[in-house]
Amino acid sequence: MIRIRDVAKQLNLSITTVSRALDGYNDVAEQTRQLVIRTAQEMGYTPNRAARQLRRRHAEAIGYILPAARPLFSDAFLSEFISGLGDEAALHNYDLLISSAKPNSPEEQASYQRWIQSGKVDGLVLNRIRLHDWRIQYLTAQKVPFVCLERSLDNFEFLGVEIDSYNGFLELTNYLIGLGHRRIAYIGGEPGLKIEHDRFSGYRDGLAAAGIPVCLELVELGDLTSEGGYRATESLLQLAERPTAIMCINDPTAIGAIHAVHDHGLYVGNDIAISGFDGVADAAHMLPPLTTVEQTVYSTACLLAKILFAQLVGSEFSEKQVKTRPRLIIRSSTGGRRI
Repeated sequence: MIRIRDVAKQLNLSITTVSRALDGYNDVAEQTRQLVIRTAQEMGYTPNRAARQLRRRHAEAIGYILPAARPLFSDAFLSEFISGLGDEAALHNYDLLISSAKPNSPEEQASYQRWIQSGKVDGLVLNRIRLHDWRIQYLTAQKVPFVCLERSLDNFEFLGVEIDSYNGFLELTNYLIGLGHRRIAYIGGEPGLKIEHDRFSGYRDGLAAAGIPVCLELVELGDLTSEGGYRATESLLQLAERPTAIMCINDPTAIGAIHAVHDHGLYVGNDIAISGFDGVADAAHMLPPLTTVEQTVYSTACLLAKILFAQLVGSEFSEKQVKTRPRLIIRSSTGGRRI
């Protein structure tokens, strides 16, 4: 049986240094910490987790409660997002605890309260931020470390990553208008979501700048899933004058839209242009490949976890408030210039 003293002897380090490196203390150089972790893994050393948790009074876990009415772990965005969180947690010898709950529901509130009061996690990652988000207010009041993907309108310190959704969608709208589209539909999400506010604003302002009024019959409410995108596209295709382009709040919505158009015997990129937002890996492999606004989901999740761990161990980390500009990826789902 490999013990901590064996790892220390192998590296010619003190047992205290090896122990503190494995426990994630910031008084051990990062290079040394990574060497200790790698050597311990290679030697087959497994720390006594229960003893370490008791010693540090930490759960050694971070949490993520998916804000959805049902588990959507096969969702392309969430799959990449969770992978990024999990991989970064593993680098810090932490677990990632995952659950799901319907947004703004008693069940969601109960989940957060149970995790915090029982000490199940040391910190949390929040996404699908709302304009005014009770989760931010609650975790701040409880003094629990957390990070956010997107910034709410609440007057609290923001720690996390903010995607410039507004300008990303504005650029996409301008691109479609430049192709000659004038009847452009939009499939969004719940009105209280920050990404809905920003992305719809980019769509609206892009149309306005070109002198195109927003047509309410072309605006559909989705639920950020491919099923929701399919249903919303079905409604749009029933219109007497169907849209020539459909902009979707995210890639899963756009993937559903593509399937709906196919099922109606129409050609994506030819009869109707479809675009998304996220840049998930699946987008490049659709038929046809999906035009999207890429925000590098996996690396964004890793960065969020890094910011959270900097809080947990009290280390300096320069990137505590990050705003990134997504990149427009043009593929054949939007076709070419219209005659």
